[in-house]
Amino acid sequence: MPNGQCEQRHAKEQQRMADIKKRIANHPCFCAKAHGKYARIHLPVAPACNVQCNYCNRKYDCSNESRPGVTSRVITPQQALERVKLVQEKLPTLSVVGIAGPGDGLANPDATLRTFELIREHDPNLKLCLSTNGLMLPRYAADLVRLGVEHLTVTMNAIDPAISASIYKWVALDGKRYYGEEGASLLLERQLEGIGRTVELEGIVKVNTVLIPEINGTHILEVSKKIRELGVFIHNIVPLICKPEHGTYFGEIGLREPDTAELDQAREAGTAVMGSFSRVMKHCKQCRADAVGLLGQDLELNFQEVGQ
Repeated sequence: MPNGQCEQRHAKEQQRMADIKKRIANHPCFCAKAHGKYARIHLPVAPACNVQCNYCNRKYDCSNESRPGVTSRVITPQQALERVKLVQEKLPTLSVVGIAGPGDGLANPDATLRTFELIREHDPNLKLCLSTNGLMLPRYAADLVRLGVEHLTVTMNAIDPAISASIYKWVALDGKRYYGEEGASLLLERQLEGIGRTVELEGIVKVNTVLIPEINGTHILEVSKKIRELGVFIHNIVPLICKPEHGTYFGEIGLREPDTAELDQAREAGTAVMGSFSRVMKHCKQCRADAVGLLGQDLELNFQEVGQ
């Protein structure tokens, strides 16, 4: 590529990064500097899931657990709106409204999209955020961006179906379940398509990768390389949560969680690939599906009356 074209491409990328940094300035999950200043709320409107991860158990009534997929109850879109209104009165630092389970938001498209519509109508200044496994993202990326959902998190644990096949029990699409590498390949294909489409539409993408030492521990660097190519802004490498009492398959077979050194090493390697410290998240608290407040200071129990 001629030098002039390289310079133009570099300048365009720098401008894109500068624009993204402005847009994430008050999003605690995308910006490390924001996580002690701005609050978020997760609305548990999405109970169904279309992928069965071997580290996941979407049970309810677990107020003492802080991990993804856990909620005390599922609420309707209208209850979600009322919940946001009341939390706003008590938490003036609320800046982000997200849907992160207890299943997958896009496996519950009607409830998810309706919730975002209601929140956008209520307060256009709130940032809207969705966490998804990415299976249905190609189908709904345009709808999400149209509604102003400009922050998306996609959980991508591998880019090799042979590795992913050990992480997912099954993948369900349009009424059919797929197993093994067939299911893993389908999921990966749609994740890559959905992320690419979202970036094209100027959405800001974060990829979450669960570090599972015995399965993808030496593979995560390849995930970082791939998502950097796709235009993903930030990579969030989180540790496997795998206690026997959680009732997950990995917990039942005694798979171990990573230690601090393994997690730090994976994040440092990812930083080298992504290009800067700000593009590898290190402050994630792996929040509940009904979390409220600052990261690490969950106020869910103070708002149990909301949405009942």
